[in-house]
Amino acid sequence: MSNRFILNETSYFGAGARENLVPEIKSRGLKKVMFVTDKVLLECGVATLVSKELDAAGISYEVYSDIKANPTVANVQAGVAKYKEMGADCLVAVGGGSVMDTAKAVGIIIANPDFADVVSLEGVADTKNKSVPLIALPTTSGTAAEVTINYVITDEVNRKKMVCVDPKDIPVVAIVDSDLMMGMPKGLCASTGMDALTHAIEGYITKGAWELSDMVELRAIELISSSLYDSVNGDAKARETMALAQYVAGMGFSNVGLGIVHSMAHPLGAFYDTPHGVANALLLPYVMEYNAESPAKPKYKAIAKAMGVKGTEDMTDDEGVKAAIDAVRQLSISIDIPQKLHEINVKEEDLEALSAAAFNDVCTGGNPRETSAAEILEIYKKAF
Repeated sequence: MSNRFILNETSYFGAGARENLVPEIKSRGLKKVMFVTDKVLLECGVATLVSKELDAAGISYEVYSDIKANPTVANVQAGVAKYKEMGADCLVAVGGGSVMDTAKAVGIIIANPDFADVVSLEGVADTKNKSVPLIALPTTSGTAAEVTINYVITDEVNRKKMVCVDPKDIPVVAIVDSDLMMGMPKGLCASTGMDALTHAIEGYITKGAWELSDMVELRAIELISSSLYDSVNGDAKARETMALAQYVAGMGFSNVGLGIVHSMAHPLGAFYDTPHGVANALLLPYVMEYNAESPAKPKYKAIAKAMGVKGTEDMTDDEGVKAAIDAVRQLSISIDIPQKLHEINVKEEDLEALSAAAFNDVCTGGNPRETSAAEILEIYKKAF
C-alpha cells in the first residue's frame, strides 16, 4: 500500500505575500482574471488590497461576488456563466472557504463542462482535466481551502452539503498573506480558528493517518493552541501564526481525510446555514469523547501534549483522553464558542434527519470508530 500527498505547485507565506500575485500571473502567461470574492470583503476593503496589485500592473480583471456564506449550486453556475462571458483564462479567489470553494467548482466545470449541473461533482467525480489556473488568497485562518483537494457546495433543493473531492481542483498557487486576515471580527476569527483545530485533530486520528500527516497535524495543533486566543483578541503576530497553522492543518487532512465532526457539521450548514466553523467547534469535544473508544485512543495523549498540557508522559490512555478533551473545551470556551446546539437554533425535531444526512456524508468513512446513524443521533442529542 502507498500513501499519496498532494500540495500546491507554489505557496507563499507572510504579511505582504500578495506582492507575489502579479509575478505568478505573468510568469504563467495569463491575461484575463475572474476575481472571485464576496460582497463583505469588497465593502470592507480587504479585496481591494489584492485588486490594487492587479490595477498597478495593468492586468485585466472582472469581479464575481455573488456568493453566499454556504455557497450554492446556483452561485457556482452563475460563476461559470460569468467566466465564459468575460473570456477569462484564470481565477483569483480572495476570501474564506466559501469563496475558494466556489472558485474551485467554477474552475473544474470550465475545464470539464460535462459536470455543469454541479451536483454530479459530489464525492469523487470522474473529471478528466485539471481546473483552469486558480490562485487562492485566504482571508480567514481556518478552512485551508487554498491547499486542499476538497470543496463543499450546498444543494439547496435537497438541503444537502455536497463534499467534492478532486485532486484536479487544487489551486496552482496559494498566497497566505496575514494582512488579509487582520480585519476578521473576533467571532469569525474564533470559529475559523476552531475549524482549523478540528481539521488538525480529525486529520490526526482519521483512519487514513500516517507518519507524514501525523507530523504536520501535531505541529498544527501546537501552533493553534498557542496562538488562537491571542489571534481572536487582535494580536498581529498571533494572526500570522494562525495563518500558517491553518494551512499546515490543511496539508494533512486534505490527503488523509476527516471524520464525523465534519459529517455532523455539514447538515447543520445545509439545514440552518450555520457557519461551518461554529458547527465544527461546537461538535468537536462531543465527537472526541465518542471516538476515544477506537484504535486512535493512544493518540489523545499526544493531542493533549500538543495543546500544552503538562505531564502527559505519565498519563494513562484514559487520562490522556480526558486531558485532550478538557483542553479543547477550555480553549473553545475562552473564545466564546457556543457549547450546545440549542444555542445556535438547531431544532430538536430535526435531529433524526440530521443524523441520517451525517451518516451518509463522505467524511464518515474516515472516522476512526465505525458508526451508525443511531449512534450519531446520540451524539447530536448529547450536544443539544
